[in-house]
Amino acid sequence: MSEHEHDNRISALREEVTQLHRAVASHAVVDQAIGVVVAYAGLRPDTAWEVLREISQHCNIKLREVAEHLVRWPRLGELPAQLRDALDTALTGRDASPVSVVAPPPGAARE
Repeated sequence: MSEHEHDNRISALREEVTQLHRAVASHAVVDQAIGVVVAYAGLRPDTAWEVLREISQHCNIKLREVAEHLVRWPRLGELPAQLRDALDTALTGRDASPVSVVAPPPGAARE
């Protein structure tokens, strides 16, 4: 293998590692968002995954971005109106029992 081919191979491997890091981080956020939907609506994880996909498709927003909003929702106490409407629509007709998600008051101790 020539030095040029070696350098190209190293570059390709670095890019692959970067992409894998992004994929792992994205997967973790999606898993957390599934947990939020499970807790919010009382759904099974596989159904919560379907809800996330529906929201993403309905809003034409990448799944990872939808997941990021959902993960921040309990902490911030708000969800963008478009996503909240899509969530409500996706939950309609499913065996879901939504609960109120409210942000703790400023300065409240967290467990």
